[in-house]
Amino acid sequence: MEGFASNTCLLPEQVWDEANQPESHMYLGKPTGSAMPLMWAHAEYIKLLRSNHDDRVFDLIPEVANRYLGERQKCKSLEIWKFNRQIDKVKKGYTLRIHALASFQLHWSQDNWQTVKDTPSTATKLGVSFVDISVFDSQEEPISFTFFWIESSKWEQRNYTVVVE
Repeated sequence: MEGFASNTCLLPEQVWDEANQPESHMYLGKPTGSAMPLMWAHAEYIKLLRSNHDDRVFDLIPEVANRYLGERQKCKSLEIWKFNRQIDKVKKGYTLRIHALASFQLHWSQDNWQTVKDTPSTATKLGVSFVDISVFDSQEEPISFTFFWIESSKWEQRNYTVVVE
């Protein structure tokens, strides 16, 4: 970083990292003309010096490091269906998340209505309610569903279908 500093020891925001382009005043390892001095760059330089001196990362936050370097849970692969984004297919192995802006019970089937499940929605603090449906690798039939609206005690009066691919 010291090698990129100006003759007055100011650190640039950006350094040119390609071959020289004299017609554009761009030179390998030299400032690009962006902000200089940039206090962020100076602060990072000081943290780098401190980390080197202490032989450990100076501003490491253990909780954050553990989140990214520790044991991690595999994230769900989600496909989201909502009234203003009515998807028509979901991949095997994904979770199909059904969203609505009111509490509902999802009346649904994974086998062309041969068997039916009724799942109450989970409310969030953002005013969105949802139901998650796991789509297994063995799933062949489409997922069909409709809504029973809790507050009004009424059915949606329409079925929806999402094909499994």
